[in-house]
Amino acid sequence: MATTEAYLQTVTEQLQAVRDEISKVIVGHEDVVEGVLIALVAGGHVLLEGVPGLGKTTLLRTLGESMHLKYSRIQFTPDLMPADILGSMLMSSSADGLKSLRFEPGPIFAHLVLADEINRATPRTQSALLEAMQERTVTTGTETHRLEDPFLVMATQNPLEMEGTYPLPEAQLDRFVLKIVVAYPQREEMITIVERTMTAEKPRVRQAVDRDQILEIRRRATEVLVAPHVRDYAIDLVLATQPTQPQAHELAKKYIRYGSSPRGAQALVQCGRVRALMRGRLNVSIDDIRALAGPALRHRIILNFDAHAEGRTEDEILNAILAAAKRPAEG
Repeated sequence: MATTEAYLQTVTEQLQAVRDEISKVIVGHEDVVEGVLIALVAGGHVLLEGVPGLGKTTLLRTLGESMHLKYSRIQFTPDLMPADILGSMLMSSSADGLKSLRFEPGPIFAHLVLADEINRATPRTQSALLEAMQERTVTTGTETHRLEDPFLVMATQNPLEMEGTYPLPEAQLDRFVLKIVVAYPQREEMITIVERTMTAEKPRVRQAVDRDQILEIRRRATEVLVAPHVRDYAIDLVLATQPTQPQAHELAKKYIRYGSSPRGAQALVQCGRVRALMRGRLNVSIDDIRALAGPALRHRIILNFDAHAEGRTEDEILNAILAAAKRPAEG
């Protein structure tokens, strides 16, 4: 059995309370806030792309305050070294003069880690972070240090056409459960942002949930039902992005060099369960899968030369795949 109706209501209220606290500071960007929260509960990591100044840093710090989780920020620069992220061995002396090596943890040892402008660091440093994300451990010498749950890395990157950036390799992009594009705020939202800047009193964010409650919600999310037709729909979307598959979409055959890996289907189902909980449901729907198709798959498909030459985008092709996907009847 999945979750009880009483607990389902509690979970829905808890997750909504977190969003309400974040909205005290972050204006608009409801889809971004939801995506980051989904990634946290699902146990994955999220990549945000957008120009500077859209509130990406403030979002994660506010999320940490609303859950009383340890937060750290790493500013990626070309001279950043792996030890600056993971930590290093230091020589220390005891009261009697004996010297020994001790491990000094780096900023990766937090619940919420903001990897700001990750594409400004060298590939070696990027790989150090992404390995810790994947393994959830940091190894120094003969010792292995486990990172504490919940553990979310929210990496931000500037658009790749900006100078001084190192694009993330496709294999490393695949380790992010979602990639969310942060758009400019609308005029009404811009007015609210400016008005809040003019106010002397800053909003106070209260704790809505704690670490144990988040881990319990994560456990409950794994029990949310995924019907066979919903599972098959997610798989069909992924197969439609793979140009060598018989069921590939025509645009995929023409413009995609490599389609989504199986992790794309896993991300759709995994995050779909959390999205269902947020909406007070005990089962994943087709709408959950469709809503997550862009964030879960856009960074997992690689376009070919023709697509770049004609100005095609991943989102444009995914929208065409969604439009053509046969929607099964839900039982």
